[in-house]
Amino acid sequence: MPDLAELLANNRRWAGQQTQRDPQFFERLCEIQMPDYLWIGCADSRVPANEIVGLAPGELFVHRNVANVVSPGDPNCEAVVQYAVEALSIKHIIVCGHYGCGGVRAVLGEPLQGAIDRWLEPVRYVRLAHAAELDSMPDVDARWRRLCELNVAAQVQSVSRIPYVREAWHRSKPLAIHGWIYDLRDGVLRDLRVGMSALAHAH
Repeated sequence: MPDLAELLANNRRWAGQQTQRDPQFFERLCEIQMPDYLWIGCADSRVPANEIVGLAPGELFVHRNVANVVSPGDPNCEAVVQYAVEALSIKHIIVCGHYGCGGVRAVLGEPLQGAIDRWLEPVRYVRLAHAAELDSMPDVDARWRRLCELNVAAQVQSVSRIPYVREAWHRSKPLAIHGWIYDLRDGVLRDLRVGMSALAHAH
């Protein structure tokens, strides 16, 4: 495992390589960011948001937490969404989960302790709401994969209830929510087709 001094050395090497490839790289980063996308994803270190969609720094506004949860009343997430919608005029909010998510797996086992258990409560509600489907599956791995998908769908719904999103739709701003899932085994993203937009919200 690299120590902290090595991380700092890696940073200096990376900064030098960026400048060598593109002398204006950091100058552009200092300009006002105007990304079109907000990514709400898992904090898992194996899912580097902008890299897996091929975007450069500054092109993707990112919020990450354990199990990509959009919890009602979470001021952190709501502040990110508000800034994205009102200040950045984001056009797409992508909720992205991933197969093999440890947070999702945790709610299929024994209850945890402390903050992580409280944080995962919305995922536990998803599991309970879909208990019949999940219990009919052949093994825990199949249930785990399906619950990862169901959790994304539930968090898309949670995003749609955030007041700043609803206000944007009320004002007919172009804003869509998408639900994606990432497969660690092959690096491929899949659209779960659980998204929402102002047009769908109006019906």
